[in-house]
Amino acid sequence: MHISDIKIQLLRDIVSNPSGFDSLSNYIGAVPESDWLCLLTRNRDSGCLTESNWRTALKELGGEGEDVEIHRFGHWACGWWEALAVRDGSPQADIAREIHASLSDYPVLNDEDFSELENEEAQRVWRDCYREKDRLQYIRENRSQFEFSSFADVRACVRGEYFCGYASELIQ
Repeated sequence: MHISDIKIQLLRDIVSNPSGFDSLSNYIGAVPESDWLCLLTRNRDSGCLTESNWRTALKELGGEGEDVEIHRFGHWACGWWEALAVRDGSPQADIAREIHASLSDYPVLNDEDFSELENEEAQRVWRDCYREKDRLQYIRENRSQFEFSSFADVRACVRGEYFCGYASELIQ
């Protein structure tokens, strides 16, 4: 299959009915021209995988420019959503098709970036969303996730200085 044969949905089609249960009347924003392809979308509630793929794809496309745009829309339910769009017929459209094909085979564009983002989020959640007693309980209930080298190491983890368990388990 040639790269130009890979089909990506038009942004205009996604905007008109993004979930299958929606309509254009629920969105705030300009309706895009018909030559924009929608590579990826994200919203206020997107997780680490979506965010990692978004920033990796945007980097691979060379960032925003004449042929790469982020279209932003308001929405009554999720607050906002964005579409990473590429002008069809541009050199970036071929890159977008390669990215799209890659995602159909494996859902992660960059394993290292995804792991790093997941770890950053776990550190934030551990620090900001757990109290000391909750952290201690989590460690007790999930002991196999943790390897402590000393009591000081345990104490620092319980105090929220860092999380040393499995990030994917904490933020699932």
